[in-house]
Amino acid sequence: MTGISNGNGANESLEKKLWTTADKLRKNIDAAEYKHVVLGLIFLKYISDAFEDHYEKLVAGEGEYAGADPEDKDEYGAENVFFVPENARWAYIQSQAKMPNIGKLIDDAMDLIEADNATLKGILPKTFGRTNLDPQTLGGLIDTIGTIALGDEKAKSQDVLGRVYEYFLGQFALAEGQKGGQFYTPESIVKLLVEMLQPYSGRVFDPCCGSGGMFVQSEKFIESHQGRLDDISVYGQESNQTTYRLCRMNLAIRGIDGSNIKWNTEGSFLNNAHKDLKADYIIANPPFNVSDWSGELLRDDARWQYGIPPTGNANFGWVQHFLYHLKPDGGHAGFVLANGSLSSNTGGEGDIRQKLVENDLIECIVMLPKALFFNTGIPACLWFLRRGKKQRNGKTLFIDASELGYMINRKNRAFESEDISKVADTYHKWLKQSENYEDVKGFCKSATIEDIQKHKFVLTPGRYVGIPDEEDDGIPFQEKVDKLTARLREQMNQAQQLDQEIKTQLAKIGIEL
Repeated sequence: MTGISNGNGANESLEKKLWTTADKLRKNIDAAEYKHVVLGLIFLKYISDAFEDHYEKLVAGEGEYAGADPEDKDEYGAENVFFVPENARWAYIQSQAKMPNIGKLIDDAMDLIEADNATLKGILPKTFGRTNLDPQTLGGLIDTIGTIALGDEKAKSQDVLGRVYEYFLGQFALAEGQKGGQFYTPESIVKLLVEMLQPYSGRVFDPCCGSGGMFVQSEKFIESHQGRLDDISVYGQESNQTTYRLCRMNLAIRGIDGSNIKWNTEGSFLNNAHKDLKADYIIANPPFNVSDWSGELLRDDARWQYGIPPTGNANFGWVQHFLYHLKPDGGHAGFVLANGSLSSNTGGEGDIRQKLVENDLIECIVMLPKALFFNTGIPACLWFLRRGKKQRNGKTLFIDASELGYMINRKNRAFESEDISKVADTYHKWLKQSENYEDVKGFCKSATIEDIQKHKFVLTPGRYVGIPDEEDDGIPFQEKVDKLTARLREQMNQAQQLDQEIKTQLAKIGIEL
């Protein structure tokens, strides 16, 4: 994290300082509301910084910018920079930070920006003028954000905004508890999904996209492997309008085209916004075990190619929705599901799972550790499906990663980068039939369709990988027994001595045992 001085000579992270300031807003509004206030301001500061950075180049008028008009909107669009009108620029906003009507001024600024930037139309928050938002606290937050460069060239190269944005999304998810998972998938899980899928090029689809973390991580993956960002296009759908706006802002600040991210209140099952899409990659974290998914209205839906999912649980509705949207020749999906999906036979789920296995669609199953999610204690796993398998056809890799990771606090766990590499590297070695791949008892196992059939099509990794062998420490068994016996004898002797001492002391005060 970026370090900044806190005025006492000590350093505290930029993200934590911002969070401390922003958290003061909670005395007036809850976390679900104030995340939009804070992230809206951060977004405003970012696009204003980026605008000012380019504005100065146009004013200088050197080289390719000779004769350029710094107030011409077209000069900014050509550089993928949003045009910010004068009364929406950060310098103006900060100059008014102590005014009692600062909230309304920010709402007006958001309207001005949307009017001049068609791609932002309808996605910026305009809730700053609400009466329950304390103007003094809001002004303090503006002053704090004003000390940080977010959108100039140096800040962009260091991805300052990206780190701040992701940190805040994670903190909001923690603060909201159960509700937090509606818009945020923990970074550990997103990174693992992306490292395993490796979406280098093509169409990437998330039909329950939340705040867009899957797309952002895909972009980071491509950048880290020296790929071309314009080789992928992203498609998504979200039923919660405020979460949809978070997603669009999250993509906009990274220059990712969000025009194919769609919102409607019905959601992907009832109102599929991308009916004809056949994606190269699907990466998703659908809501766990949803019972009110309107399954009773969709009994004859064309997406249910492997069996009609039960009306009381959407899990296998999601699985088949994903498969429906994968391109036939090599379309690849990675997604999160509750562990119950691996073994449940309720409402025909076992029959659907059997058909998925028999049709050789399941490439890999990863068992996740507990406590990775902020919003649920339900144990979860990762499914990887591929249509038209050419590598490792007729086989499925099972990985048990339930013992990996570390506790970031008393309730939540995260993966180290080494944990992600261990799982992803194992998968890719197996996929490429590398000589370096081998089954590891207690961790990974390559199973055939016949192996899975023997287990009645239950996909729980523990059934296949087994229990790890206890490591031999080189000490002979008899020597261990002798040491333990000697220790026990010593402890029993000490107990006798303590009993005698207790009797002696009690006798001194007239108590006989």
